[in-house]
Amino acid sequence: MSDLDAFIAGLPKAELHVHHVGSASPRIVAELAARHPDSAVPTDPEALADYFTFRDFAHFVEVYLSVVDLIRDAEDVRLLTYEVARDMARQQIRYAELTVTPFSSTRRGIPDVAFVEAIEDARKAAESELGVFLRWCFDIPGEAGLAAAAETARIACDLRPEGLVSFGLGGPEIGVPRPQFKPYFDRAIAAGLHSVPHAGETTGPGTIWDALDDLRAERIGHGTSAPQDPKLLAHLAEHRIPLEVCPTSNIATRAVRTLEEHPVRAMFDAGVLVTINSDDPPMFGTDLNTEYRIAARLLDLDAQGVATLAKNAVEASFMDAPAKSRLTAEIDTYTATHTHTATQPPA
Repeated sequence: MSDLDAFIAGLPKAELHVHHVGSASPRIVAELAARHPDSAVPTDPEALADYFTFRDFAHFVEVYLSVVDLIRDAEDVRLLTYEVARDMARQQIRYAELTVTPFSSTRRGIPDVAFVEAIEDARKAAESELGVFLRWCFDIPGEAGLAAAAETARIACDLRPEGLVSFGLGGPEIGVPRPQFKPYFDRAIAAGLHSVPHAGETTGPGTIWDALDDLRAERIGHGTSAPQDPKLLAHLAEHRIPLEVCPTSNIATRAVRTLEEHPVRAMFDAGVLVTINSDDPPMFGTDLNTEYRIAARLLDLDAQGVATLAKNAVEASFMDAPAKSRLTAEIDTYTATHTHTATQPPA
């Protein structure tokens, strides 16, 4: 392990774009598959590596939904949520905004109140036992249409769990235009939630403009195509609208061909507030530490530069001001202590 790798491993972090079910480790996925033997998901953790090899984005969604299908009762929900936090604690993730799709569970028959109680119970346990602060983004699965949007908005606004901070939109972008979801985002925003839709991952910059104009996005999930529109890139930079960048995810879903072609450099050089995230880490064979190592290489960053990325995530988060100050100070203290041994980017 290089000095910079060791620095990243110990660096206190926040993560803003990471999915609830997509964070299930192979061990947990295999355990859930064994509990639900009618599923097509392998019960052998080693076989999951092949299962999680995606032909394209549509195939990724298909596989992802097969794992969603393993979450069938409140006990499954609670187990998954707490174990995700345990994996985060090992990576020194102090705070995460976990994207949760309640519609995927309520349509399986899990009562909405039981679902919310399960994630909230896991959140409180993760905070007290692991030191990981979880917050929720309830997102619409775009492929499920406006009925899913209405249900997601209802659960978010009527039940409003304590940890809920934002409202999102995921799933395929092709054939799922952003403007149709405006009424549901309007309702969520009126209820005090932040707007954080996915946009421009597998479609062009027009989708990002739609997310900004119609959904009043405060952050953009992925935004991979943003550099194709210099005006858009300048707008994002000027207004400090963060991009939630997930390099390995973009390669795994074929949104970007190779890491060397990844547009994160263009985003960074344009002055956009770039945050680094893992999206669906076990499915993509990655974790947040790995994504930081990749970003350090692509952006030619030393330890100070990597620490700035970590502070970008804090700035872009929906933590309150005192919490942001505490985590920023922790990053600065850690960096000051360790930078003398971590000065070069990885080879």
